[in-house]
Amino acid sequence: MRNYIEQTIPFKAGDGLECNLVNVKAEDQPPKGPVLVVHGAGVRGNIFRAPVETNFVDYLVQEGYDVWLENWRASIDLEPNEWDLDQAAKYDHPKAVEKVVEQTGYDEIKAVIHCQGSTSFMMSAVAGLVPQVTNIVSNAVSLHPVVPRWSVFKMNVALPLVSLGTRYLNPQWGNEAPGVFPKIIRSLVEATHKECDNGVCKQVSFTYGSGFPALWLHENIDDATHEWLRDEFAEVPIHFFNHIKKCIRKGHLVSLQNDRELPADYVSTPPKTGARFTFLAGKKNLCFLPESQGNTYEYFEKLEPGRHAFHLLPDYSHLDVFMGKNSARDVFPIISKELEM
Repeated sequence: MRNYIEQTIPFKAGDGLECNLVNVKAEDQPPKGPVLVVHGAGVRGNIFRAPVETNFVDYLVQEGYDVWLENWRASIDLEPNEWDLDQAAKYDHPKAVEKVVEQTGYDEIKAVIHCQGSTSFMMSAVAGLVPQVTNIVSNAVSLHPVVPRWSVFKMNVALPLVSLGTRYLNPQWGNEAPGVFPKIIRSLVEATHKECDNGVCKQVSFTYGSGFPALWLHENIDDATHEWLRDEFAEVPIHFFNHIKKCIRKGHLVSLQNDRELPADYVSTPPKTGARFTFLAGKKNLCFLPESQGNTYEYFEKLEPGRHAFHLLPDYSHLDVFMGKNSARDVFPIISKELEM
């Protein structure tokens, strides 16, 4: 059993929503300071703690970091809510950063951000709302979301139809589908996804991408992790999908409602952050294509040549970057090195 100190610390988002941070650190004072780790849509901070020999949180703690897992409004540990990226960028991430700074006494912190935690956190950073964060490692997507053609079709054709029957999609329907509409979705997914016998795994692929599966390669995750995933996905609102659809159409992040306190367009003016960025992309990602991160890297490279970094991970997809059986060997050392730059 690892000798960690672990505690859950609540924080209130800017609009009053109750969120929390899970702090994990070694018993001795971590020498490298705090790193905020931000999950994606419809999961929770626990997604970085897969049941492998050394998961991502283990690795960071062993490397000497004080780890803070942010459960923002997309977390399944909170009550379901119809969130969008604007809300997370404006209300959640700035308050989470403030809380970590307050709790640790550090004026500057680092962050590892994934998927819609990455897009929304990038919005916070570019808008100048998290100036305390000086080093950011982003996985899968950030300022320039690019998705497969089939995903574009699903968003333009299937999403409006799905929205007639539900305000949320829920991969838990792979375990139990209460009601007529969830049963219809479950039957559709079972008829079209034959890649495994894990209902949640298949629902995740239907919900988030174009692959079989969409968010990982089966060969990259072990049986225990594949089974563990049954409890790590739940509700994600249709309202969010309408926002990311707007961004995909534009080719980069934009605000949903043109909030006066947020940029309407996130690449039209120089970013209001001095952070150094590292962009990770799984070459086999079928949720957000690797061009997503490549385009954002090129955007920052033009602004500050030679300062930022891009890593294409040839044998990885989307979420298996963090929960793969060999991620501690293949991926985590890259992240650790970039956090120290």
